[in-house]
Amino acid sequence: MTKVIHVHLIFEKKDYYFGSISAIYDVLNDVKIGIKQSTLLHAGLCDGGVKLTQRAIIRQSHLIRSGRE
Repeated sequence: MTKVIHVHLIFEKKDYYFGSISAIYDVLNDVKIGIKQSTLLHAGLCDGGVKLTQRAIIRQSHLIRSGRE
């Protein structure tokens, strides 16, 4: 299964989807998200897990694909 991290910026009302926590910080900075990369890496996000900050809602889930190719 492919991991997907959804970042919803509360005040900007924007949604972003990433394949890793490190990829988040290539596009957004810690001020915009409200959490530093090292803290988020150690937060222990798991499938279905949510991390709330004052600026963002960060969720990790998995991408569901069709079994047909």
